[in-house]
Amino acid sequence: MNLSNDEKIALFKKMILIRLFEEKIEFYFYEKLIPGFVHLSIGQEASTVGSCASLRPDDYIISTHRGHAHILSKGAEPKYMFAECFGRTTGYCKGKGGSMHIADFSKGILGANGVVGGGFPIMVGAGLSIKLRKTDQVGMVFFGDGASNRGTFHEAVNMAAVFKLPIVYVCENNRWASTSPAEKMIAGGSIANRANAYGIPGYTVDGSNILDVVDVVTEAIERARSGKGPTIVETETYRYKGHYEGDRQKYRTQEEIHNYRITRDPIDRFETLLIAEGVLTKESIEAIWAEIKIFIEESAQFGLDSPFPEPEDALNDLFVNP
Repeated sequence: MNLSNDEKIALFKKMILIRLFEEKIEFYFYEKLIPGFVHLSIGQEASTVGSCASLRPDDYIISTHRGHAHILSKGAEPKYMFAECFGRTTGYCKGKGGSMHIADFSKGILGANGVVGGGFPIMVGAGLSIKLRKTDQVGMVFFGDGASNRGTFHEAVNMAAVFKLPIVYVCENNRWASTSPAEKMIAGGSIANRANAYGIPGYTVDGSNILDVVDVVTEAIERARSGKGPTIVETETYRYKGHYEGDRQKYRTQEEIHNYRITRDPIDRFETLLIAEGVLTKESIEAIWAEIKIFIEESAQFGLDSPFPEPEDALNDLFVNP
């Protein structure tokens, strides 16, 4: 896919936005201002931003417990994300969802959830809806390498393949399913290989190279939009933080994390490329970081300044008036 310089800069800015958002969430979690669990995706920015790059506003996504980046990539506003994580009424779900359960139907964000593999059947329903309504929308479901071993994955992909539903399955293989190494837990060599069982395409792509991700996922999106059915895309990526904040990470070494960050950081790689192509300079990159940092600070403050729900609000929005 040939991207203009402006499009490349927009992708670069989105990656920085997500990195700074996640770092700020980490900070406030340890300040005890965010209840519940927090799962960060620092290091996976190219995978997520690249996957969403060719989606339209009316396309759908389903996210996971590690979902902040997916939701921001689809167009969510950081200030409402912060408010939701802080449990405030101005959040996307009025403070009732928290970090793992954010949705905005107006942007095609059908929700994140804390159930591993829980998004697969939801997207099958959305994909069937698209087909019945005869629109050319596309659904994208994100999942990790661990979720690929859940029964819901196989049931959903089988049904999507049978009915040629317009779904793109994006597996962000960050090498660790909670504390288990993916290489020891995945039969068949890769998640992408499993596409063969369903008679659909399966691709593996370098998840730290955003342009490679854009190319592969765009092809899958176009295939789905044209009525040819689902595709599995496995992005090989890496999370720098633990499975959850507070995870002591005894299952891997700090040297492993350091080596990946030094050699394959997705933002550093894209930054180097943009400078080499003359798209940006070191000075303009510094300005971008500074501008987005201010924006994140303002967004976080919006969340902190927002009110908490009242106890009686727990009984609101339990049902939808048809």
